[in-house]
Amino acid sequence: MIDIEKTLYSAHTCTTGGREGTGRSHDGRLDLKLSPPGAPGTGTNPEQLFAVCWSACFLGSLRHACNARKIVFPAMAGVDAQIDLVHGEHGFFLQAKLAVSLPDIEPQVAQQLIDAAHQNCPYSKATRNNIKVSIILA
Repeated sequence: MIDIEKTLYSAHTCTTGGREGTGRSHDGRLDLKLSPPGAPGTGTNPEQLFAVCWSACFLGSLRHACNARKIVFPAMAGVDAQIDLVHGEHGFFLQAKLAVSLPDIEPQVAQQLIDAAHQNCPYSKATRNNIKVSIILA
């Protein structure tokens, strides 16, 4: 366990109804209808939310890695995240695939930035050694 020096932000939400319910933030900025993966109609699911959240955070870590190396962060940088809900002998699990696009950055440098981002991204840290993760340069 790590020592916490300072809490920078706390997100507060309330979810009811599970995969067929709703999720709302206490500040009212987030208000989502939830639905199981593949279900007809509207609504998102936890796997989609996790993919969006991790990819957004990973982009922030990439920007930080660029800034630390005095490299201009590409305006069109992106992360295509795939979160799979899988089932195995011991129940349900997640696995992740992140395809990172860093246009106008040489592949060797881009890979170094990806490696640095993966070391610093809070979502990467939270999932490290807990789920199967594949991160590639797209």
